[in-house]
Amino acid sequence: MKYLYLILSLLLLLCLLPMPYGYYMLVRFVSMVAFGVMAYRYYTQSKVALTVTFASLALLFQPFIKIALGRTIWNVVDVIVAILLMLLWMKERKDV
Repeated sequence: MKYLYLILSLLLLLCLLPMPYGYYMLVRFVSMVAFGVMAYRYYTQSKVALTVTFASLALLFQPFIKIALGRTIWNVVDVIVAILLMLLWMKERKDV
């Protein structure tokens, strides 16, 4: 699970590059599943703030009902989420 943060961060940062449309859809689907798993994991640990954060991200990134934010705003969201994931990875690595 600890490498999921890094892999997802890399996928999100690659969205800053001009990629085929299918890549963005794949990232949205993978992100939705990963954020859902993370939300459930934090729910079982009774970490409410992280549960709500990752459940919200799962809804934001879901590929079924598109949320049209525009490329610039999506890029900002991708970078912020990637930074959040890297910070959580560093925190978990330090705790072990």
